[in-house]
Amino acid sequence: MLDPKLVRQSIDTVAAQLKLRGFAMDIAKFNALEDQRKQLQVSMQELQNERNVRSKEVGYAKASGKNVDEVLEQLKKVSDSLKVRETQFAQVQTELDDFLARLPNLPHPSVPVGKSEEDNQVVRTWGEPTIFSFTPKDHVELGLAENRIDFTTAAKLTGARFVVLRGALARLQRALAQFMLDLHTREHGYQEISVPYLVNEASLFGTGQFPNLKEDVFPVQGESEYYLIPTSEVPVTNTVRDEILSAAQLPIKYVCYSACFRSEAGSYGKDMRGMLRQHQFEKVELVQIVHPDFSYQALEEITQQAEIVLQRLKLPYRVVSLCSADISFTAAKTYDLEVWLPGQNRYREISSCSNTEAFQARRLKARWRDEAGKIDLVHTLNGSALAIGRTLIAVVENYQDELGRIHVPDVLQPYMNGMKVIE
Repeated sequence: MLDPKLVRQSIDTVAAQLKLRGFAMDIAKFNALEDQRKQLQVSMQELQNERNVRSKEVGYAKASGKNVDEVLEQLKKVSDSLKVRETQFAQVQTELDDFLARLPNLPHPSVPVGKSEEDNQVVRTWGEPTIFSFTPKDHVELGLAENRIDFTTAAKLTGARFVVLRGALARLQRALAQFMLDLHTREHGYQEISVPYLVNEASLFGTGQFPNLKEDVFPVQGESEYYLIPTSEVPVTNTVRDEILSAAQLPIKYVCYSACFRSEAGSYGKDMRGMLRQHQFEKVELVQIVHPDFSYQALEEITQQAEIVLQRLKLPYRVVSLCSADISFTAAKTYDLEVWLPGQNRYREISSCSNTEAFQARRLKARWRDEAGKIDLVHTLNGSALAIGRTLIAVVENYQDELGRIHVPDVLQPYMNGMKVIE
């Protein structure tokens, strides 16, 4: 959430920055709500003062033995009017809070200005697109052997946009997760954390999925209002909700493997081929809670750590700085990693690494205290390192041979019990 004080004091500047994202802020509505709030606040203060005066008059009348009926009647009228104003004030404040909760984050000055993903900027590339002496197949064709990638059974079990993996490919998916977790915990200084796959509404509000992105989250029917997590970023980041951390605790670095569940509302017709866009997928997520002065240093760090996964797997990729119109609701700046997929003859997103600055922390009330005792908001960051399903696709397509076999990357062979080729 944006700082309400900033919005009030610099509303035109805020609106101009949000316009870069393609978001039209309703300035007139905000100003009208603010005027109502101020007027009601003044009215409440006046009524509170009058109530105090009337209360004292009742006391004086009783002490002098005078009839207090008329004074009590006046006090009741004032108190009733105050209750009405308090109710009106609460309604206006709720509308203001909802208005602010629906404003996206402000883009960092370094974010490229653009109107669509076509305006994203390539920062760097690593490796060259894989060249074959034959026409490469995509992961769907390669998975047909022995029904190792099975969408038909998944549709019978659940529905569209789910998959069943069998045999060596199921094992390869597990190997990828283990490899990533080991890399980030042993070499990058992250603490592994395991979290629930169900969260409450407060958690989804804290990280910015609610209220705007509610349609993309699966609700769970039952006595309690729970939701399936769209990413482990939600529960992991919420571990610091309503907390005041000491300076010594920062930075906090978590790595989490989890399943993720997304309705993908509005995405039908996009990325429908195979495993590219599923309702359920697995991901290894990096989350950092940091001192505000070091959050952009942390963003570069998280991005490079995600890159190392691809480098160890020897998968060609590029790093893209998302433009102002393409960054997510909560992000101030985002780098996407796009891996080369021979089956599509193009780069596809495999990771997003974002700095939300204090945007999530303000919603979470996640703070830290410096040595002088001053309390301030932390900055939160997250990054996929990596999305398991898309990494599996990339390995399968880049490591195929003309016989349709999949060669196992060197770093994964220890996790595959020495297997070098998936026949």
